[in-house]
Amino acid sequence: MDNYSLLYSSSHRTGLLSGFQRLRSQRRMCDVVLEAGGVSFPCHRALLASSSDYFWALFGETTAERLADSISLPALTPEGLDAILDFLYSGWLSISPCTLPVVLAAARYLQVEPAVSICERFIIDGLNAESCCCYANLAEQHALVDALEAANQTIATEMETLLKDGRDDLLGLNIQSLMAVLDADEIPAVKEAELIKLALDWLDENGPISLLKSNLLLSHLRFGLVAPSDLSDLSHAHKAMATPLIRSQLTRALEYHRMGAAQPITQTRQSTLRALPNYVLLVGGGSNPDWPEQQVLAFDPRSRKFSSLNSSLPLRLRNHCVCSVGGFLFVIGGEEVKEGDKDEKSSVNVATSNQVWRYDPRFDSWEKMESMLERRAQFTCCVVEGIIYAVGGQHTQHDANRHTSVASAEFYDMATGSWRRGPALPRPLYGHASAVLDNNIYVSGGVPGNQDSSINQDDHRESSKEVHIWDPKGRVWEKRAPMSIARFRHRLATAHGYIYALLGMYEPFCDIEQYNAAMDHWTRLRPLLIGSFNYGMVAMPSGNLLVFGGRKWSDGQEVIVKSVLEYDMKRDRWREICQLPRPLTGTECTLLPLPD
Repeated sequence: MDNYSLLYSSSHRTGLLSGFQRLRSQRRMCDVVLEAGGVSFPCHRALLASSSDYFWALFGETTAERLADSISLPALTPEGLDAILDFLYSGWLSISPCTLPVVLAAARYLQVEPAVSICERFIIDGLNAESCCCYANLAEQHALVDALEAANQTIATEMETLLKDGRDDLLGLNIQSLMAVLDADEIPAVKEAELIKLALDWLDENGPISLLKSNLLLSHLRFGLVAPSDLSDLSHAHKAMATPLIRSQLTRALEYHRMGAAQPITQTRQSTLRALPNYVLLVGGGSNPDWPEQQVLAFDPRSRKFSSLNSSLPLRLRNHCVCSVGGFLFVIGGEEVKEGDKDEKSSVNVATSNQVWRYDPRFDSWEKMESMLERRAQFTCCVVEGIIYAVGGQHTQHDANRHTSVASAEFYDMATGSWRRGPALPRPLYGHASAVLDNNIYVSGGVPGNQDSSINQDDHRESSKEVHIWDPKGRVWEKRAPMSIARFRHRLATAHGYIYALLGMYEPFCDIEQYNAAMDHWTRLRPLLIGSFNYGMVAMPSGNLLVFGGRKWSDGQEVIVKSVLEYDMKRDRWREICQLPRPLTGTECTLLPLPD
């Protein structure tokens, strides 16, 4: 058998197309003429049939057009047909925002799928506030799934600008795109009332449409985000709002607002903010540990920028707890700091609080909820299946030198809006930390206190290494393996199926420990390079930890820091990602969705 080689010339295909293009430009060997809009285009049947399913079928053996000298294409414009023929003969597609509609129509009609794909990529790459509505209509008309999705996302992102400068574009939007936009989970800086008005204006502009379509469109609105005072007027705002389906949704929204304490556990899509839960709220604390601030900072991990809530915290708090449930922020207990008597302007009064405040980001408002059964500071709280648990702590008597440590635990029943007793810790404890793993509450460290102890609050006694666990379905606390380091005012966090213990006060080293619940074992990890305490900390959805501010020792003095550190748990690595607007200590952190 003879040996042989099979070689390929990359230039042959290019040369073949160049040859056909040359023949076309010279009008030589053309065996068919295509006509569109009174313009004739001499072409070659063989090339057309080999490049387009439409022409392959048109020039089939049994069609009347297979031998015709001229074929009219009245559905196409000369510009669109010319661009597609240039593409078939050269591989280059001439396209611009102005010619895109006719070129895409020709590519789709003639079934030239490579040209259709190029048009779709052109749409996706050219999306902005000016083009997104037009491109969404084109993508919907020609069933370009990827381009339609991208255009709808751009409309949602640019809605604020479009409502101001491109309202006519929005009113000309196809109904599928408008429904997709109204179904979006994130529409920055746009209130729901504006979206409701847009939908009603669209119905007026594009009506009449069927009752089914009208109901389907309006059902994508979130009436639970509208203030109760405005909801009652909506049913009379437009005839489309008076249908039984929409009236029932308005009624449910009003019922939601009347639920009071139960709102966080009755959340539905209708009452969920159009925002991603990426913000970190920094509540309480301040640049002076003795005079906490009422301003609440919000940190956006995406842009790494800080902003402030419009509404301030009603109290000045320190040694408090915060958590979020159902899109609401809860601020619990702590020490309320007030100015002293008028005759003692430089003094402050400190009283342990049992108050609970709830912040609603939908309306930027604070509401006082049912108070805890006991006053607590330096305690810990956590959330298990929508229930808030408060454990341990201490409170200050009227005599500033007397502090009472508590072992009690209580939980907030949102269905009834009341606090109930839970099983007490084995002994009074304050300055401890907690975390939740597999719906079990873990409590570690702290200082065991005595009832009615007459000690100075800043006088550190021996910290504990002990770890206790409580399954809220049971009635007792159980011991687990102790930490290798006694910790006080430290932090616990859960990520990737483990519990992490971070440094607190009075620790000579900065070691971090990881707890494996299955093995009931603690392992030391890489220490934090710079020791600090009284910092704020939150675990991100990625599993990484963010640490905000705090205090550290420098040249024998306490210094409040501005650093924001990130701990990558998978890589066991620390790094500073940005800085706070000002030094901050004693803040408490939680994740909460916020409107932009």
